[in-house]
Amino acid sequence: MPGAGSRLSFSLRRHLQLQLHLHTSATCRPVSQIHHRNLLPTRNCPFSTMPPKATKRKAETNGDAPAKKPNRGSIASTTSSHAAATATRDDPILREFYPPEMTNQRVQAYRDGTIPTPYDELTRALRDTASPRGDITADKAIAHWFRWDLRIHDNTALHKAHEAAKAAGVPLICLFVFSHEDFRAHLTSPARLDLTLRSLKVLKDDLAKLDIPLWVEEVKQRKHTQDAILNWCQKWGVTELHANMLYEVDELRRDAKLVRAGVEHNLAFNVHHDTCVVEPALLRSGSGKPYAIFTPFFKSWEPYVWKNKILDNLSPAPTKNDAKHNAKETFKELFAQSSLPTLDKEKQLSDKEAQRLAKVWPPGEHEAKARLDTFLNDRIANYADRRDRPDIENGTSALSPHFAAGTLSARQAVRAARDHNKGRSLDAGHHAWIREICFRDFYKHILVVHPHVCMNKAYHEEYHNVRWEYNDDHFKRWTEGKTGYPIVDAAMRQMMANKYVHNRCRMIVASFLCKDLLLDWRKGERFFMENLIDGDFASNNAGWQFCSSSGTDAQPYFRIFNPLTQSENYDPNGEYIRRWVPELANVDGKAIHDPHGRLSEKEFKKLGYPEPIVEHKFARERALERYKSGLGKNSRF
Repeated sequence: MPGAGSRLSFSLRRHLQLQLHLHTSATCRPVSQIHHRNLLPTRNCPFSTMPPKATKRKAETNGDAPAKKPNRGSIASTTSSHAAATATRDDPILREFYPPEMTNQRVQAYRDGTIPTPYDELTRALRDTASPRGDITADKAIAHWFRWDLRIHDNTALHKAHEAAKAAGVPLICLFVFSHEDFRAHLTSPARLDLTLRSLKVLKDDLAKLDIPLWVEEVKQRKHTQDAILNWCQKWGVTELHANMLYEVDELRRDAKLVRAGVEHNLAFNVHHDTCVVEPALLRSGSGKPYAIFTPFFKSWEPYVWKNKILDNLSPAPTKNDAKHNAKETFKELFAQSSLPTLDKEKQLSDKEAQRLAKVWPPGEHEAKARLDTFLNDRIANYADRRDRPDIENGTSALSPHFAAGTLSARQAVRAARDHNKGRSLDAGHHAWIREICFRDFYKHILVVHPHVCMNKAYHEEYHNVRWEYNDDHFKRWTEGKTGYPIVDAAMRQMMANKYVHNRCRMIVASFLCKDLLLDWRKGERFFMENLIDGDFASNNAGWQFCSSSGTDAQPYFRIFNPLTQSENYDPNGEYIRRWVPELANVDGKAIHDPHGRLSEKEFKKLGYPEPIVEHKFARERALERYKSGLGKNSRF
């Protein structure tokens, strides 16, 4: 409990800390795994690793009450995690869907090509079936299967399906598969599903104006998805189906199987690259290897985009189905679908939440385009200077929910930014934002080349030897925004209210969970996916691995965010904290960043705000020792 260590002398307290560390190092288990999980693209940005400067506590109003000592967290954060915890190393992992952790040897087999990656399996299936798929002739319709691409403009597979339908002289029809079990397995948040359903309504209306029906097929168990698609295609005379590629392991394997099964059922299933500006795994270093670090990836990505004029030929929206096909009558049942699936209970928002989020996050590609225009016209000029400031409202584009839903493509965004830029070369704001979009390409590239990050392993598998804490109370207080660190609590409360949080704050809270609380980073990764409206596995996983030091291009393990320094640097006047932590709304000056350390005891108690859950200096030293031990580096212990 907070304050449990403050009654002990420093020397005795430190002795107990070291003894408990020795005990818990033997009992904690190493990290293992997780599957589908957002941080918005993270950056390599400087941040302080030093503890806050000592600050003199104000004297009590009666003149001479002793200053409080901060809680070091030794007893509370170590013993409670093993004596009474119910959380375990397996807690973040859905064993219902995913097997035990793969070995490091198997990871290496993926790296050296001994085992084909799921991406290899799909590309091989497409290559092996190219001839028989090409021999299948059109029947009554050609279809596009929508996934996370809920737009009609600049949609590669939709455009390919439309062109094929025109060439064959048949109508275009569309499908969306609503797989309840997939949403459970992939931890898709209720907020994201709510936005998806609302965006589907917009999409259905836009397609209906073109006499193109969109059918939403409900599938309860994911094992029935393939049969559901094959049956739907057979029912409506679809012999050619197009879809945009998803790069997570489950989806790649599912599509590879469907490509081969389709041929056996007279269905040509064609999968296209669309999500990324540049196709994953296409760019290579000078030695011919896939990029593993962002900066050289970006230095190759940017000239490739301009040189190959990728932005000059965005796919147009489909035109109206030819009236002679009488699509509205032929596919009357598809057009008549009036209701969308009802979410499982655990995936439903309360009515109040749904109403609030509908106002904060309107759906569909029209809204996405409007927000993009507003950002470019009003805010991108100052983006480079303001992107790290959560206290500045509208300092970023806040377009990540639309990227995640696919109501806006990355190409559309980069093209719009390029066209909006007035000079011959990109200015700082436009260049910085385009660079952020490139992060999304990079993280998808990592999924394709290193699929083990999507199969319950850290990118650098040696980090699985780091021993984590499993403290239910600490995790709960982190999720509720009651850690006693104002910037952390403000960010977590923003997340729970808006199902979205500023990128700088995502990094702050992630570092705090992994380094200060020493909790398994996969618990935070899962919590983000289960709550964020912009949950995207690649970006979320990469962001969490960045902050836990286990990922590609990650911060070194010895670089640890100091939450106080982060607060003072990026919310200097405390406006963000006051907005989201009402208990601190009336705290003046620098005390807003550390009320427990900078107010008198009497003043602090009046706030009704919790004491710090752990002392940062102690937590930093503990994290360094735990990481050193796990990585086999020299350690005092």
